[in-house]
Amino acid sequence: MTTLVTVIGTIFVDCKGFAHQHYNPLGRNLGSIQFVHGGVGRNVVENLANLGVPSSFVSTMDESALGEDIKKRLKEANVSIDHALHTPSEGMGMWLAVLNENGDLVGSISQMPNLMALQNHVLQHGEEIVKRSSHLALELDLTEPISRRFLELAKQSNKPVYGIPGNLDIILKHRELLDLLDCFICNNIEAEKLIGDTFNELDLQGKIAALTGYVDSIGLQSMVVTLGAEGSIYYDRRTKQSGYQPVFPVQLVDTSGAGDAFFSGTVTGLVRGLPLSEAVVCGTKVAAWTIESKENNCRELAEKTRNDEVFQALLVK
Repeated sequence: MTTLVTVIGTIFVDCKGFAHQHYNPLGRNLGSIQFVHGGVGRNVVENLANLGVPSSFVSTMDESALGEDIKKRLKEANVSIDHALHTPSEGMGMWLAVLNENGDLVGSISQMPNLMALQNHVLQHGEEIVKRSSHLALELDLTEPISRRFLELAKQSNKPVYGIPGNLDIILKHRELLDLLDCFICNNIEAEKLIGDTFNELDLQGKIAALTGYVDSIGLQSMVVTLGAEGSIYYDRRTKQSGYQPVFPVQLVDTSGAGDAFFSGTVTGLVRGLPLSEAVVCGTKVAAWTIESKENNCRELAEKTRNDEVFQALLVK
C-alpha cells in the first residue's frame, strides 16, 4: 500500500512571550511577543510533510484570516486537508506561553477548540479515512469517541497507530486505549502519571526497568519517554529491545514544539521501517533542529535531513 500517514489532532494559534532578561513571574518583563501556528496535530503533520512523509490531516479550522493562513501553509507543505473541516468559530484553540531568557517554558494556558464538529465528522467518515491511510498518528486527548473510533477501525484494518498525548485528560480516564497503540510517546511528567509517582526519582536504569514493566503489564506494543535535556528511553515489547538515547548539542532558542518534533521524527523512522532504537535517533534530531527555531516547527527540515550524515545513514539504506 502507498504510504499515507493520517494525523488526527488540533490546530492552535500560539501567543508566545519571550523574556529578554531574567524572568520575574511577579513583575513586569520586557521582551518580544509572537503569534505562531501551533497545536499538537498541526505541528506533527507539518513536520511529517517537511520530512518527506506523505501526510493528511483530520482537524477543524476557523473560517477566519488566521484559519486561511494556516490552511495555506499546510497546503504549501503538501499536506492533504480533505478532512480538515471549516467552522465559523471555535475550530481552533489558543495557547498562551511565556518563555524565560533561556527559551524554557515557564508558564502556559490552553484554550481548547470545540471538538464536537470533529467528533461528528469522525463518527461519520472514520472508516473512509482509515481505509485510505497506511498509518495513523493520533492526538489521544481529543474526545474518547474520537480516539476509540480510530483505534478500533485501525485494529480491524491492521493499520499501525502512533499516539501522542495532549493533556492526558482522556488517557487517564480510559487507559485501555493505550492497549491499541503500536507506539506511545510522552514526556517524563506524563509518564509519571501513568507508570507511578516515583518514576522521576529513579536513576536511568530504574526508569528503563519501570517503563519495561509498565508496557509488559498492558497491551501497548512499544513506548518512548522523553526526559528533556537528558534524552529519552524506549522499550519495544515485540523485540524486547530497550535503551537510552542521548540528546544532540543544540543552540537553544525555544523548547516549545520539541515534543511534537520528537514524535514526528520517531514516527518517520517507524513508518520507513526502522527499529525503535533507530527511530528515536530521528526523533532526537528533529527535536534538536526545532529547539533552535522560534517557531513550533523547523521550516528547513528537508534541507537539514539531506545534509545530516546521521539522518541519511539511517534512512538511506
